[in-house]
Amino acid sequence: MDTLLSKHGGELLDGLWLTVWLTAVGFTGALMLGAVLATCRISPIAPLRWASATFVEIFRNVPLFSLLILVVYGLPQAGVNPGRVGSVIICIVFVGSAFAAETIRTGVNAVGVGQVEAGRSIGLSFGGVITQVVLPQAVRTVIGPLVTLFIGILLSSALAGVVGMSELTAVASEINNSEALGLLTFVVAACMYATIALGAGGVGAWLERRVRVLR
Repeated sequence: MDTLLSKHGGELLDGLWLTVWLTAVGFTGALMLGAVLATCRISPIAPLRWASATFVEIFRNVPLFSLLILVVYGLPQAGVNPGRVGSVIICIVFVGSAFAAETIRTGVNAVGVGQVEAGRSIGLSFGGVITQVVLPQAVRTVIGPLVTLFIGILLSSALAGVVGMSELTAVASEINNSEALGLLTFVVAACMYATIALGAGGVGAWLERRVRVLR
């Protein structure tokens, strides 16, 4: 343990930072795009419903690993090169947003029809009903599932190492190969992942308690 922390502590922290950054950016992007997709899925405009439903179904059923390989190595051959970091973020956001959209849509469906009708009766447009009436109430019911999505994105970020990014799992593997420390390096990395996941769970539980008070 002393050898690991003294010689490679900085590398582990760098890998942890990249993992946290990928998770934060990926989750934020997935949440924003997922909200747009969920809104389109309940839109009265049929082409928007079809397009968003198609997007969700495709990216909910495409493995992130396969998508990463396709985007990182396939897009440059087609003349589009968002860069390695950009490619990883795009893949995480697209896959994450498909699950976020379904989570948010479930929360929207939990809002009573009377709430929507009340919004319309005071003259709100469709967009106004969604942003001012439906989404604020829907968010209260999807905090838990969104925390689960965050943790899923955190764990999925380890796949970035497959395309050459030095995130936490990739760094742990490199250290283990150079020092032959057995499982110790991966135990330390697993503890780092678990700390972030448990922290996210704690924040989610706190938010749910706050929401119950507000109700």
